[in-house]
Amino acid sequence: MAERAVKKAGEAAGRPKYSQMVARHQGLEGATGSSRQAILKYVVGVYGIEDEKRAGVQVRLALKKGVAGGSLVQVKGTGASGSFKLAKVEGKAEGKKPAAKKDGTKTKKELSKKPSAKKTTVKKPAAKKAPAKKGSAKKTAVKKPAAKKTTVKKA
Repeated sequence: MAERAVKKAGEAAGRPKYSQMVARHQGLEGATGSSRQAILKYVVGVYGIEDEKRAGVQVRLALKKGVAGGSLVQVKGTGASGSFKLAKVEGKAEGKKPAAKKDGTKTKKELSKKPSAKKTTVKKPAAKKAPAKKGSAKKTAVKKPAAKKTTVKKA
């Protein structure tokens, strides 16, 4: 048998991975994110993918893996439905943290901080509810006859 060189569809066309295509969508940076349908439309339009059905499957998988891996955050919905946005990278937003000192000395900031006392909360056991009796669903109120007032006339 002659061996054939099998290439993936993305490698043959010179495209990036679907996860990278999804991450490049500009709508993911907004506050509400972007839906799966909008991301699919972007990927098919920008990268010229002809097989839209296969692209839909690959985009769904890329979204699920992105949420599981932490590169994407799901704003609404579950699974591959709803809205998605890019996860914030904490290292870039905060900048570099100062390196910890090895000699054991404390900085002015560390000295000025007061140690916080640990608060302990005691949970009370929940009161047990009496099991509901199975019977008639409607309870009718029984009216008692009003007591008659008798007045005695004095002569």
